[in-house]
Amino acid sequence: MERTFLMIKPDGVQRGLIGEIVSRFERKGLQLSAAKFMVISRELAERHYEEHKGKGFYDPLLDFITSGPVFAMVWQGDNVIALSRALIGKTDAIDALPGTIRSDFAVHTNFNLIHGSDSAENAEREIGIFFPQSEIVNYEHSIQKWI
Repeated sequence: MERTFLMIKPDGVQRGLIGEIVSRFERKGLQLSAAKFMVISRELAERHYEEHKGKGFYDPLLDFITSGPVFAMVWQGDNVIALSRALIGKTDAIDALPGTIRSDFAVHTNFNLIHGSDSAENAEREIGIFFPQSEIVNYEHSIQKWI
């Protein structure tokens, strides 16, 4: 079973969309394994976004992600990375397909509500940044046999 890291960004938290966003992943049949409500430190943000260091949007991105609380999560399930990215939608809300989180709620690329890992390697790295193994709960999700 595959795992991914998802994070509702400060704009999603401030707009009161945590429940709506989480429910979309639950209705899809994905399994929540860890979650925490937190404010990201500058150091943690730098680790998370290290691949963007040196790009023009790097410092504004760090300012934004540290500007308020986020809701960090680990989800698992078959094809969870591809499925969650499909639920999230394209980075630019204009390009996001109708029915996706970003199409339904985002207006600007800079305020696109949610982050999702784009590969198994990045999911593993990002999960490790935000969650020690002891915080990830493994349990039998009884609906899996029906999905």
